[in-house]
Amino acid sequence: MTDQRGTDLKELQKLDKHIADARRRIGEFDPRLLEVEEPALLLESELGTARARLQELKLEERRLDLGTEEKRTRRKRLDERILSVRNLREEAAVTAELEAVKRALQNDEQEAMSLIDQLRKLEERTADLETRYSEASEHLGPKRDALLTERTEAQKELESLRAERARFVGDVSPAGLKVYDAIRSGGRTIAVSDLTEDGACGHCFSMVPIQLRNEIRRGLQIIRCEGCGVILTSATPADAAPAATEGQGA
Repeated sequence: MTDQRGTDLKELQKLDKHIADARRRIGEFDPRLLEVEEPALLLESELGTARARLQELKLEERRLDLGTEEKRTRRKRLDERILSVRNLREEAAVTAELEAVKRALQNDEQEAMSLIDQLRKLEERTADLETRYSEASEHLGPKRDALLTERTEAQKELESLRAERARFVGDVSPAGLKVYDAIRSGGRTIAVSDLTEDGACGHCFSMVPIQLRNEIRRGLQIIRCEGCGVILTSATPADAAPAATEGQGA
């Protein structure tokens, strides 16, 4: 493996890191969107529940009204009937039925009052939820749109990086690429590492035998670290420059 091939693998590793970073950023958008949308979603759920319950109470009110109207009609008939009874037994029967209807009407009236109170409170709560949901939706819109735009840009960046990688691998040594991909297929992110100045693997810092160091520096074949299995390469001037700068800064 020539120095250029080693450099290519290191550049490919940098590119793969950028791709992994872009994928990670895209993966973070779903929880971020959920965090932004959650207040409005909770209010929407509460509002839906309140509306459904309000509809149930209105149906119950309608059922109660119909039942009450039926009992009133029945009471009217019994009031008329009691005027035309022919004996005490018939009068007692009609009177008992009439009293039962009156008690049922009283129960209906009490239930109606309770239902009216429930409806009033629920209508007030529903109106409040509608206002809060509307405000939350208005507040949510710009934030969600900004996140969606940001995610779209990140997806475009990822597509661009993948296209760049597809072009780049065409110039990489097939043998080196095969080993590189095999290492990364196991879930590892580091597949290539330079030798340190004192001759150790730059990834796990295991010392590399002198003979192997020389072969690595010549770049004639693929040599992997006996300790961690990464492909070992020699540092290029471009790799050394950042380290030198950091040393001066320190």
